[in-house]
Amino acid sequence: MLTAIYDFWYSAFQAEIAAGETDGWAHTFSFLNLFQYVTFRAATAGLLAFVISILIGPRIIRKLISLKVGQPIRTAEEVHKLAELHGGKIGTPTMGGVLILSSVLISTFICARVFNPFVAVCAVTMCACGLLGFVDDYTKVKKKNSNGVSSRTKLFWQLVIALIAACFIYFKTEISGFGATNDQVANNAAGFRLGDMQIGIGDICFPLIKVPMVSLGILVIPFFILIIIGCSNAVNLTDGLDGLAAGCTISVALSYSLLAYLAGHFFMATDYLVIPHNRYIAELAVFLMALAGAAFGFLWFNCHPAKLFMGDTGSLAIGGALGTAAICVKQELLLVIIGGVFVGEALSVMLQVGSFKLRKKRIFKMAPIHHHFELLGWHESQVIIRFWILSIMLALFGLALLKIA
Repeated sequence: MLTAIYDFWYSAFQAEIAAGETDGWAHTFSFLNLFQYVTFRAATAGLLAFVISILIGPRIIRKLISLKVGQPIRTAEEVHKLAELHGGKIGTPTMGGVLILSSVLISTFICARVFNPFVAVCAVTMCACGLLGFVDDYTKVKKKNSNGVSSRTKLFWQLVIALIAACFIYFKTEISGFGATNDQVANNAAGFRLGDMQIGIGDICFPLIKVPMVSLGILVIPFFILIIIGCSNAVNLTDGLDGLAAGCTISVALSYSLLAYLAGHFFMATDYLVIPHNRYIAELAVFLMALAGAAFGFLWFNCHPAKLFMGDTGSLAIGGALGTAAICVKQELLLVIIGGVFVGEALSVMLQVGSFKLRKKRIFKMAPIHHHFELLGWHESQVIIRFWILSIMLALFGLALLKIA
């Protein structure tokens, strides 16, 4: 919406210049020129998403309470001592991800160029994963237990969503460059550039290595699918304590917002940092700042003791959006570092399951690993804040890698 206002004003401004007018309405409203800058619209999107969350959050909480959409808590038979620690959470409204989704989408619609292919694929993937999560949450509430949609059904739909997003990224000209004319490639109007090289969407890059590590070609589609599904489930596993997933989302979203902005500027990307550059990618910073702002707003209600849980509606949506954003920026491998807390949570579950199946022994007292520290005697707030600190440090370390080589 802001970009439409800017485009209308700019046309009028150019017409006044051509006519030799210096006191027309377009000159009077010359401050609208701010809307052309991604930095201004990204900051506006983040602030707007936060404000929207704060304003509509209480209404959503009251509505969810009136609908008796309470979070089912696993029984003592299932989780033993953890049931005592989390007993007070029974009845806290879930499906709070609708607050995050609505804040992000409204802010993105107002501040971003919504038909930008990078913004569009991230927003649609987020909505699709959020819808899947909503169905899962609703099933849990309806059954009044922690068993929602079956794992196979959930994985199937995640696979469908990720496949569509991966194919869009792979075949869309503005992203991949496939089907672009020679003039478009020469002018960097399509595809990615790494330094002086035009690189394909199937080339895998890492900041420490200033040339593509490997070219997967069309096999990059399964790789993209793995990232989207993996990130979506990793955030879902992290969402087990008040504010944990939301706080870690903020540091990851802010980091990738900065990466998108840098990758969209030719000199910074190709000459200074030597990271993949695409002229359209900077717009994704607006969407990611909206996500960070919405996470801040959600954290207002989700901090310990939580008044609202995001549920799978929020966690699957956030993970899908972050995974897709990492692919779009062509910093997929860097997500392992910047999103290190999410990765660690997922790895702890895989190691626990693998160890128990192979050796009949558990590595951790309980997985995901945040529950392990709870059972060691850490207070919930200690676990949350320390994991936030780790997330921030990992994000800073990941960004620092951009200019080491």
